[in-house]
Amino acid sequence: MDLNDITKWIRDFFGVVTKRQTYLNLTYLLFTFPLGTAYFIFLVTGLSMGLGLSITLIGLPILILMLVAWWELAAFERQLAIWLLGVDVPPMENRGIKYQKNFEKIKGYILNPVTWKGLVFLFIKFPLGIFTLIVSFTLIGITLVFIATPFVYKLTEIGYSSGTSTFVIDSLAGALMMMFFGMIFGVFSLHIMNWMAKLSGILAKNLLGNTRSDMTNENNYTSFDDIELDEEKSIGCIEKVVPIDTEYIEE
Repeated sequence: MDLNDITKWIRDFFGVVTKRQTYLNLTYLLFTFPLGTAYFIFLVTGLSMGLGLSITLIGLPILILMLVAWWELAAFERQLAIWLLGVDVPPMENRGIKYQKNFEKIKGYILNPVTWKGLVFLFIKFPLGIFTLIVSFTLIGITLVFIATPFVYKLTEIGYSSGTSTFVIDSLAGALMMMFFGMIFGVFSLHIMNWMAKLSGILAKNLLGNTRSDMTNENNYTSFDDIELDEEKSIGCIEKVVPIDTEYIEE
């Protein structure tokens, strides 16, 4: 490893602090737990009610409304992944579905794999949010404690024990050393949270996008019966070949 490689590694390691995407990722992670909790409560309540009343005429409309609701929630999560994580998520539906009738649309949503993958994503959001909350707040908390050491070491006794040895911060030099360690740990924490955001982006791309949405659909074609020809405005092109006589002049 030469000097250029070391310089590049240092620049990449500390450069995460100045990148805008880092803080967009952090924003996404901090919203994962409250959104995941809200999704879980809403889906469990609605689906339980719809399935419980499915033997009556009330259950089916509730389930249809829940299908529409979780589709919209999945669409919202797709937009969050695009806006905050910068992930290129494919569209959720085929382009031709917008021209279909309501019954055909509902049938298309039911047969669309993204409908069910989106439901899985919304349920995954809850445990993923718990994990993200614990890891993020732990990393942020440790970082802030270390960085705040020079400001509080005189107010309270700060010590760190490891096995049989105990290290007490009772001087400014020791406090500044812990502050420096906290800054390094904070940069490392940002990398960890970026990796977690990248994992969320991979899940969003694979569960909230229809990889076949860019394919042509039969509804995108126009039948011959829909085409009206205006003979008065049609222009026919006639190609004429005019023979040209050439004279050869002999000198």
